[in-house]
Amino acid sequence: MARTESKMVELGTEAAEFALYSPTEGRVITSTSQEGYKATLVLFISCHCPFVKHLNKAISSFAQEYMPKGLGILAINSNDIEKYPDDSPDNMIKQAEEFKFPFPYLFDETQDVARDFGAQCTPDFFLYDEDMKLRYRGQFDDSRPDNGVPITGKDLREAVDALLNNQLPSPIQKPSVGCGIKWK
Repeated sequence: MARTESKMVELGTEAAEFALYSPTEGRVITSTSQEGYKATLVLFISCHCPFVKHLNKAISSFAQEYMPKGLGILAINSNDIEKYPDDSPDNMIKQAEEFKFPFPYLFDETQDVARDFGAQCTPDFFLYDEDMKLRYRGQFDDSRPDNGVPITGKDLREAVDALLNNQLPSPIQKPSVGCGIKWK
């Protein structure tokens, strides 16, 4: 499987503004919907990527644990569905239902939002503080589909815990690794 690392966008960068349709919610959701959270996680995922499939259950559990603590979460699929129909909005709904995602799952049909965020792969994690300044971009943890390392979410957990406790995450961050976004 092809591996692509996330681009390590400069910490402190402001989150891109957007308005995207959420097939799982049946409505358009904007970047301003995250106002009022102590921290916001924007994750780029897809339906067919083995790296995402490896983490789907853990991502859902992570969200169910951290959303009640003040973490806002939005997932975005930016893949070209003409070449990769497995990533269609209908399949996004199936994925969200199967793994009980408690967060909105948005479809970036134009791929502009992925470009604006600097997303490169799935999964790609961007964690923002309450002012929507980037404080973490990197991996969930060291686990990959083929390496036998247990899934813990250690890296992302440490970053989220820091922000929820009014601290900055360590600037030493490892890039995420996954399938490259399927550009048009």
